[in-house]
Amino acid sequence: MARSSAARRLLILSEGQFGAHSAKTAIGVIRYGTDEVVALLDSTNAGRNVAEWLPGHDIPIVGTVAAALALPSPPNALLIGIAPTGGRLPPEWRRTILAAIGAGLDVHSGLHTLLGDDPELSAAAAAAGVRIVDLRRPPERLETSVGRRHGPGKRVILTVGTDCAIGKMSVALELRAAAAAAGDAAVFVPTGQTGMMIEGWGVAVDRLIADFLQGTVEWLVEEGEARGDWIIVEGQGSLDHPAYSSVTLGLIHGATPHAMIMVHMPGLEEHDFEHLPDASFPIARLPDFIRLHEAIADLVAPSRVVAVALNTSLIDDDDEARRVIRAVAAETGLPADDPVRFGGGPLWTAIRDAVDILPWLAGEPTVPDRRPTAT
Repeated sequence: MARSSAARRLLILSEGQFGAHSAKTAIGVIRYGTDEVVALLDSTNAGRNVAEWLPGHDIPIVGTVAAALALPSPPNALLIGIAPTGGRLPPEWRRTILAAIGAGLDVHSGLHTLLGDDPELSAAAAAAGVRIVDLRRPPERLETSVGRRHGPGKRVILTVGTDCAIGKMSVALELRAAAAAAGDAAVFVPTGQTGMMIEGWGVAVDRLIADFLQGTVEWLVEEGEARGDWIIVEGQGSLDHPAYSSVTLGLIHGATPHAMIMVHMPGLEEHDFEHLPDASFPIARLPDFIRLHEAIADLVAPSRVVAVALNTSLIDDDDEARRVIRAVAAETGLPADDPVRFGGGPLWTAIRDAVDILPWLAGEPTVPDRRPTAT
């Protein structure tokens, strides 16, 4: 769960898949990570620059591991920069990974395919004296929920969403930055491989045995509470997604958040379910979906959605984006904004004010203590 103290200079592999959805790990690490990203490896875009997609990030795109090693500041680690459906390793990437290992690069992967368990890759890494770090490898600590209470004065917030891969992590990180700017001691709790790469700790909760999901989220929140007062838990999946609803439910009942932030992408009509191209799973309507989250949370501990964070990336014009934000605020009766596009300060202020007056926080603790008492 902890990050190595050695400084990493990353070569991010996203061969043929560099985009907001398929390469969300690459984009998240570039935008929010603290490690130096020396190059992106994608032969389909070699010679171009990441700044074309992410303004302000001057990172060359190279076509081979050898080209990255020839840079003035060569990499010492290869990061697998995609998050495909099912988390499988594209078979055509094996040769590139082996080349990176042979060149002395550590390999960091957030795939469900555990590269360290692959005989060929692990043997090559052992021979080269490099590490394979599988961020999705489950922790040794496996516990069921014990109904842990939140610490006095701690405020736990969970990002939830109307779909997968629409920015729950980005919203959480933007709000953490806004909280820090406001002088609030806020902590981001990573629950996925990209967040772990950015923060250097956490657990990829979608890899856990179901019985241990809520319990793991409990002790992740406990770790967050030891680090700050405002604990912003990274959400995963979507409660109505036919493939990824279970991880969302586990986060809601494991984190027992005092409040939730609903993340939504205006203009997105259906869930992405690429391996069932003929199926149709519409995105839920916000007011009803908000009430559903609150009802499900209330089964274990009271919680309310206190704001809507919008991903307006499908809208080119800033004025139109602001109009849509105002419309969503009117539709839901909640504060709404796009913290990535317009900054997280105003939304954080609204969230903090709304959480502070939640009725169940007047008499802490808020979660019943279900642990057995000593006799």
